[in-house]
Parts: sequence; structure tokens; C-alpha cells
Amino acid sequence: MPKIREAMVEMNPWWKEPFELPEYRPREIYGEIQKFMALPQIIGLTGLRRVGKTMLMLKLAEDWVKEGNPPTNLLYFSFDEFRGVEVRTVLREYEDLLGKNLRQGRFLVLLDEVQKLPGWQDQLKALYDLYRRNLKFVVSGSESLFLRKGSRETLAGRFFEFRVNTLSFHEYLEFKSVEHEPVGLYEKELRRLFREFLLTQGFPELVGKTEKGIVRKYLRESVVEKVLFRDLVPFFGIRDALLLESLLNLLMEEPGQLLQLSELSGTLGVSRKSLSNHLAYLELSFLLRKLYNFSASRRKVERKLRKYYPTVVSADLAFREDELSASRILEWAVVNQLGAEFFWRDPYKNEVDAVIVREKPVPVEVKFGKVEMGGLLKFMERFGVKRGYLITPEAEEEHRKDGCTVSVLPAFKFLLHPARYLDQAASA
Repeated sequence: MPKIREAMVEMNPWWKEPFELPEYRPREIYGEIQKFMALPQIIGLTGLRRVGKTMLMLKLAEDWVKEGNPPTNLLYFSFDEFRGVEVRTVLREYEDLLGKNLRQGRFLVLLDEVQKLPGWQDQLKALYDLYRRNLKFVVSGSESLFLRKGSRETLAGRFFEFRVNTLSFHEYLEFKSVEHEPVGLYEKELRRLFREFLLTQGFPELVGKTEKGIVRKYLRESVVEKVLFRDLVPFFGIRDALLLESLLNLLMEEPGQLLQLSELSGTLGVSRKSLSNHLAYLELSFLLRKLYNFSASRRKVERKLRKYYPTVVSADLAFREDELSASRILEWAVVNQLGAEFFWRDPYKNEVDAVIVREKPVPVEVKFGKVEMGGLLKFMERFGVKRGYLITPEAEEEHRKDGCTVSVLPAFKFLLHPARYLDQAASA
């Protein structure tokens, strides 16, 4: 198959010349992935388009070559333009092209956009069982690699999945190669850079790009439209693509909505089931995050209200400077950066924006204007929590009441090292 061979040569320049990856910048998840490279299991990288999955694969490849492995024993192949080609065919063409025998030696095989390949799980299972002593597979997918029923069972015990997110604020600073420690010394610069970070929404290719037109076009054409119309619609055979787009646009303009599905289905003129299905499609594509109302009982959690936050917000919203828009963006950023799965709201409308579950639940509230701690304190009292966080644009102070501590922190400082604060609260 000449086309496959031609593509292979283009995709694997290290076969002919020294392997260099000068554009790579450190990612926090990379160290976790590396720990599993010595194990035989397949590594799967999932996540939204343009978050850097391919770059992580190439970094794994670069390090593999630096360890002394032959560059010709490294194969990268993307199925983005080869959706009907089987993995076995790719491997056979590779063997013929380079005169290799996959049963002799050690090989690293990187398969990008593997979800485009029908039945990829069964193919990989068979190849893993056949070549596990010789081949290390790393695969990537723009959607969850376990969308199809039975997929996880097919690769049980053979697969480790890692989700790659948009950049954290700390990673953004690393990408820009700017000094930021000690924080107090660089506070002025960090406030400015945090605002810039919010405008780019954490996409690696937008680092340093703060022109509204560029950001809007990139998010719409390189991320949203490709996920909706090239990934989701054909994958699920979705007939009402307009509903999918309308739902996402609604949430991109007003992130953090408490959705009553019966009410919204009436407004949009669709069935509740159809609406629920389309929201699920957006979640599976990593375009949407769903938060459940926190409860000490998991059984009760599922029955309560749900909040929805898009991974990507409208560029128009991000660039607005009015207080309401800025407040929405700040809340959206904190929730997404923390990877929150829960919020909290009681019957009296006391509310906390994000609840992070560690050894103990850690409540995090976001306030753009006046510092109000009512919801936080109610949550802490009800669930026996000793420390919570109130995140603001500027303020930094600490409040103690009835044995509870509320730390008020500027968003840039909290999101620079969020794990430190969460661990501190969980151990209180």
C-alpha cells in the first residue's frame, strides 16, 4: 500500500535524521505516564482536541530513543486520514518497509486518533496478546477511548488510560518560560499573566496569543467544530447536530448553569430523553463537565440538581470586561482547573461552587465582588469540615469562626499550586 508507506515516512522523520523535539514544554501528567512505560500494558491518552496528546506521545518517543533504542524501532501512525486501515496492516507495512521482524527486539508503537478505527479495541487486544513481549503500544483518542459498550471489558488488564487536560496555570507559566517563584516577588506579573491565561483557555497553541479574533477562530474552528462535526456526529450517527451545537453555545455563554432538563426540553422543543442524550455526547467528547450536588450519600447525589460547565467558553464572554462576565469566567476557570465533580446547594439556597473530595470534602467558593462566606460556613458546619477556600480576583485574608477557617485567596495564587491548598484543607 504505497499511500500508507509514504505517510509512514513523513510521520517518522527520525528514521532518516536525528530525533529532536525542541518545541516540547513540561506537562504535569508526563511523569505519571512515564511510570507505566516499563509495564507491558497499553497506554491510552484521551482528552479534548488540541490539548497536546500527540506532543506527549512524541516526548515518550524521544525519551525512548535517548535510552538507546534504535529510532527505526519506533513507529508513529495517525489514523486521522486512514480510518479504514487495520492496525495489523500498518504493522505489516512497517515490517516490509524497514525490513523488521516484530518478534525480534523491542519496539514502541504510537497510534494516534485510534478511535477513528472501527473495532480498534479487538484489534489491539489480539496484537497485545501476540506481541506483548516485543511491542509497547501507546494510543490516543480525542474522545473517551471507552465509548462503545464492552470496550473496557475487551481490554481489561491490558490498558491504562490517562486523561490529558488543557494547561494548568502553572504549566502555562512553564510554557512561557517566566519566573514565578517566590510568588510574592512576582505578584504583579502573575496577576497579569493569569488574566492572559484565562483568555487562552489553557490551549497550548494559544500561549501568548491574546487577540480576540485569533482566539475566537481557533476555538471555534480547531476545537469546537471539529469535535462536533468530525467526531461526535459521525461517531454516534447524530441526526440533530443543530441541537448539539445550540446546547453547547448556550453553556459556552453562561457556564455553571443549574439545568432542569424538563424545563429546558420544553424551551428547546425536544424530548427530555433527547436532551439528556445530547448532553451526554458533549460530556463524552470532553466539551462539557457535569457536577453533581454533593451529599455524604452517593445514592442521594445522583438524584439532585446538576450543574454544567463547558471546557471551552465563548471567546466573546472571555474578553468582556463587565463584572458579570468576569465573575462567570473566574468561576468557570476555578471549577475546570480543579477538575471538580461536585458543587453543593441546600434547600435554603446556601451554595458552594465546587466541592473537591479528598480524605475530607474541601469546599471552594468563588466570589468576584463582596466577600461573603455564608455558603461556605453552612457547608463546613453540616459536614464537619474545618477549612474552606474563598477565591477572589484580588483579596487575600483569613477568617476564623467556631473552630473553622476560611482562607480568602486571589485566584492566581490558589491556581498556581491548588493541590497544596487542597491537601492542607483535607488534613485539617
